Parts: sequence; C-alpha cells; structure tokens
Amino acid sequence: MARESTRNLLLIYVAAWLRSFGIGFLGVVLGVYLSREGFSATAIGLVIAAGLAGAAVGTVFITFNADRLGRRRTLVAVSLLSALGAAALIFHPGLPALLALAFVGMINGMGTDRSPSFALEQAMIPGLVADDKRTWALAWYSVVLDASGALGALAAGIPLLAQRMWGVQVGDAYRWLFIGYAAISVLSAGLYLLLSAEVEVPRISLPGKPGAKVSQETKSTLTKLSALFAIDAFGGGFLTDALVSYWFFRRFGIAENKLALLFFTVHVLNALSHLGAAWLARRIGLIKTMVFTHLPSSMFLIAAAFMPSPRWAVLLFLLRESLVEMDVPTRQSYVAAVVRPEERTFAAGVTNLVRNGAWAAASAVAGVFMQQVAFAAPLLLGGGLKIIYDGLLWRAFRHLAPPEERKVQSPASGR
Repeated sequence: MARESTRNLLLIYVAAWLRSFGIGFLGVVLGVYLSREGFSATAIGLVIAAGLAGAAVGTVFITFNADRLGRRRTLVAVSLLSALGAAALIFHPGLPALLALAFVGMINGMGTDRSPSFALEQAMIPGLVADDKRTWALAWYSVVLDASGALGALAAGIPLLAQRMWGVQVGDAYRWLFIGYAAISVLSAGLYLLLSAEVEVPRISLPGKPGAKVSQETKSTLTKLSALFAIDAFGGGFLTDALVSYWFFRRFGIAENKLALLFFTVHVLNALSHLGAAWLARRIGLIKTMVFTHLPSSMFLIAAAFMPSPRWAVLLFLLRESLVEMDVPTRQSYVAAVVRPEERTFAAGVTNLVRNGAWAAASAVAGVFMQQVAFAAPLLLGGGLKIIYDGLLWRAFRHLAPPEERKVQSPASGR
C-alpha cells in the first residue's frame, strides 16, 4: 500500500477510534442518566429515536452530496454537529428541546457507531486497498470501532467512581463526561482536515445529479439488500445498548459500574469477532459468514430473556455478542464489492440510511413495548426479526459472489 494511502487509512482509524469512544460510553449511560433525571421508558425511547432519526437525515445528506461537496469537508461538518448535540445532555433541557438537540446532534444511544461518518468511511476505505484486502481493512476498521467502544463503555463507570472516591455529585460527573464527548467530536473534525485528496472521488466520476450514474443492476441489488437490512436493523433498534443496559438495570438491579464492565466485555468480544469474520470469510465466503454466525447469536439473545438469574442472562448475552457483529465487516465488504468504486458512497449511504431509519422506528416504540406489553419484549422481537433476516438473506444472495470469490472459483485461477 502506498504511503499516502496508509496515512489516510490511519487518520480514518484514529478519528473513528475517538468517535466510537464517545458513542461507547453514551450507549451505556444515556438510558440510565435520563432515567435518573426523571424521564420515563417511553421518553427514553423517543430520545434515542430522535438521535437515530437525525443520523438517518445526515446519512441522506452524505449519500447525495458528500462526493460533490467533498468527503473531508462533510466529515468535519458532521463531527461539529455531534459536538453541538452534547449540549442537550450538558444542560439537561426539557423533553422538547432535548429531542430537538438529539436530532440535530445525532445523539447515538446504540452504543455502536452508525453515524453518517461511519457510512462515508465505509465508502472511502475500500478505495485505499486492493480487493483481496478489502474485507481485512474493513475488519480492522470494525476492530478499531469496537475496541474503542469497549473503553468508552468502561468509562461509563466514571460518574459512580467519582461519587464514591471524591464525593462528586453523580449529575455533575455525568455533565463532565458529556463535555468530554463534545471535545472528542471537535478533535475528530481536526483529524479529518488532515486527509489528502486521495479520499475524494475524481470530478470526472461524479454524476450530474444524484444517482445519475448508478447502474440499473446496482439499483436492483441495493433495493434487495436494503429491504433485508431494514428487517435486520428494525430488530436491532429494539436492542440498543441504552435499552439493553436499562433492561439489565431494571430487571436484575445491575448498577452502572457493573454495566460498564459488562459492555466493556461486549465490545471486546465484538472487536475480536471482526478478525474472526475476516478469517472465516476468506475460507467460506462473505454471505455464509454473515448468515451462519448471525443466526445462533439471535437464538442466544431470545434465550437470555427467559433467564431467572443475572448470571445466566449475562452469559447468554455475552455468547450472543461474540457472534452478532461478525456480519458487520463482511456486510460492508459485500456491499462495496457488488457495486462500482464510484457508486460506493451512494451504496454505503443508502444501506446505512435504511438501517438508521429502521433503528429509529424500532427505538421509538421499544420503550412503549417495554412499558405496556412486556419488559423483555425488545429482546424477543429483536431476536425474532434478525432470524427472519438471516433466512431471507441466504435465500436471495447466496449465489451472488464478490469478485475475489469469483476469481477463486474460476477454472482460470488454477484452483
């Protein structure tokens, strides 16, 4: 890899590391913090949904405008808006203002990075490496996100630690944590300014209007993939870190410091699983890796909802998390592989947009289901929808291989 490509890749990784650290602790503390501030489960779900809806709108913007306006400039703008969103948590306004700022600042209660920046970086990374290294580059990108998210989740225990060791009021400690989140977003913006022009799409490749040079074949493929990803993401919207940590908090009385340790472990398992996914995909293919690891993870999740003790619930949840993220780098690599290089921003934007919209829709009703139907309803609904997604994905795409797999299968390859 050329020195410039390596430098750009490292800058993207470092900026992603910082962003994911903030999202990691936000995912753990958001639901608990809002609960401490007197918000109901329904209101917490609405705040999470507003943030995800803002991320969805941001993803629409990058899908149709980032290549034209400049990828670096767009990433800087998104980072600064994230810093603005922290004001909603620092100054704890009433619910209407909180919802508005959560939307504008794209406040992420997922605990995992699914921001417009995340979508745009997915389009940029494949252009910095060869095809046979694409899945590994995206796997390491996912490792960076989850490893940083793990440390961020661990940092969620700081407010209680500050109270016990130094007598700081928990509310004040939370506000300092959110100030740190704003600072991280500003620092990420500075790193994006250092990227070279290599990450941009050449002007000659840009369409005259949004989507004008996206082929019909690509549109057909993306339509099918997006419909399936919507099912998966709608299930995931019931399973944000904020809601799952709230479930453990209310169901078993697990305190924030222990939740921080739990979600630190979750993100470590997620990070390790990405490398396992890249290794496995090279041997059995991207689609098989996506389906055959994702399916058992949903079964573990559903089983966790019926456990009478925190020990068994946590064990099954950790088993789920050791597998559930293996479809992330493989899915990103597959989407980048089945479209042309100049279509990658559009493809990443559309697929992430669909996922964000579905997450937001599910998050908006997840709190209502917890409060009005069954407290474990999000786990059951989320797991069930993901099982349906796995079956449909296998049926629709098991015969469409990416270029590197077609090369291996070709008689001309000598293998």
